[in-house]
Amino acid sequence: MKLKINLGRCGGVLWLSVVLVTQALGQSKPETAVIAPITSGQRVFTAGNSFHAWYIAPILQDIATNAGFEGHTIVGVSKIGGSRAIQHWDVPEEKNEAKAALRAGRVDVLTLACMLHPDEGIDKFAGLAVTNNPNVRVVLQEFWIPWDKFEWPYQGKESDVDFDVATSAKLRALHEPYFKEMDVYVTALNTRLGKPVVFIAPVGQAVVALREKIIAGEVPGITKQSELFTDKLGHPHAPIEALAAYCNFAVIYRRSPVGLPVPAVLAQSNNPRWRTAELNRVLQQIAWDAVTRHRLSGVAGTE
Repeated sequence: MKLKINLGRCGGVLWLSVVLVTQALGQSKPETAVIAPITSGQRVFTAGNSFHAWYIAPILQDIATNAGFEGHTIVGVSKIGGSRAIQHWDVPEEKNEAKAALRAGRVDVLTLACMLHPDEGIDKFAGLAVTNNPNVRVVLQEFWIPWDKFEWPYQGKESDVDFDVATSAKLRALHEPYFKEMDVYVTALNTRLGKPVVFIAPVGQAVVALREKIIAGEVPGITKQSELFTDKLGHPHAPIEALAAYCNFAVIYRRSPVGLPVPAVLAQSNNPRWRTAELNRVLQQIAWDAVTRHRLSGVAGTE
């Protein structure tokens, strides 16, 4: 059953409290920001690389429609392979659709991605966005580590990459420094902006959780970690694409995706084991758990 939501772009009477922990910046007390719930479809511009912009916009629109957000709009998409955020910022002005849309105030949410470390393009986009729309949000997608090695560009041989030998401990040790770097960066950026503008979609943490469940034999239809990826770099197959979209959806709309129907990315996949409601439910729950546990997602607690 679809929930029809149409209370106005800034409407709603419920409020969520989001605690932005700033101890990394030397502050002794956390800052608490009160953020209104999202009650109508958002106008979304997406900029990123093949771990994000190649697939996220149409899947996100499908999920938002299934959730009853009829006004969800894809404003535009900027795609650059292997890109950092600054490369999208540096697109020539006459061709830079992202800057044009932000300057016109036609964007409610800008989703961004960068490889691997956060870069100055995020600062620049966030500053431009909030100048032209004080209610804008920038959703920064956190990644899973390519090649299972924190290295960009990769210096080794792809033949040496074996996703299936990874243990839970190895995955956590590999990803935790990157997750910490993203947290520190976003906390500092929001402090400079004077309010929460940039939020993290914790896709990387969700992918690690999914791989841990596969190791434990708890994911219907997927028995090996390598089944999640199209190549040794780590480009995603449909299950990770759906998982990433669910994380972005949960951050953008501050609503659990659990219980929504199977999205087209899974339902129309070439693997019948990925089309099931059982797998879809597992992905939804992993995404919601990752988002509600992340202090910089803008979502607090559970429904």
